[in-house]
Amino acid sequence: MRPSRFISLVAALFFAGAAAMAAPQRVVSLNLCTDQLALLLAPDRLVSVTPLARDPRSSAMAEAAAEVPVTDGSAEAVVLLDPDLVLAGSYTTRATVEMLQRLGLGVEIFAPVNTLEEARANILRMGALLEREARARQIVEAFDARLAELRRGEGPSPRVALYYALGNTAGRDTLPGDILAAAGMENIAAERGLPFGGALPLEELVLADPDLVLIGRPYGGHARATELLQHPVLRESGKLRVVEGGADWTCETPALLDAVAAMRALRLEWAE
Repeated sequence: MRPSRFISLVAALFFAGAAAMAAPQRVVSLNLCTDQLALLLAPDRLVSVTPLARDPRSSAMAEAAAEVPVTDGSAEAVVLLDPDLVLAGSYTTRATVEMLQRLGLGVEIFAPVNTLEEARANILRMGALLEREARARQIVEAFDARLAELRRGEGPSPRVALYYALGNTAGRDTLPGDILAAAGMENIAAERGLPFGGALPLEELVLADPDLVLIGRPYGGHARATELLQHPVLRESGKLRVVEGGADWTCETPALLDAVAAMRALRLEWAE
């Protein structure tokens, strides 16, 4: 092999390796939580997010997402964006993710988190993927400091129930359950043998006699799925509390601590 050809080959390999190691510049997110993680750490790299990222009822980063284009989540739409990294969730857009993987695109999948500890770990993971490690460490350090402050203090712990549409609940081994625990509340789902949550019939809820029943603010209009949350036995009990800021409860951003702070304030109010 002539020296010039050898040098050209080495140079090509070098630049190919450098490109492979370079931070992704065109990132597409196909999941509400990866939307928010990327918006938190590298909004300048995002070329597309999901429509839910712009909805303040679902996204704590809706304002930051307002100027980012959205995609319908199809493989065709993603390929046309020419991404060098695609972010996805474990259970969303599976057909799209599988097609993109077959096409050889770089896809990183994030599983749903069930604890605040897992949330902070995903912030660090996203920071590494987007080469924003320093920014991720700063966010996690502030997260840890605020969480430690919120956990300080003593006082009675109310027994509470998270109550959702169709009479479902979330247990202690879920992200909402961990938020309650961090705020110093006891989740009755554990007493009912529902560590991950599940169906909690109204009769069982009433017999469990929690101190507080927490529900989200219903969307506008009428839905049979949420009728149970307005049942007279709940409305007249004096225990029903509408939880604002539902978007703060769902994804691994520092907004989770706003949910902890709100629940801590509710606990202290209840104790008075």
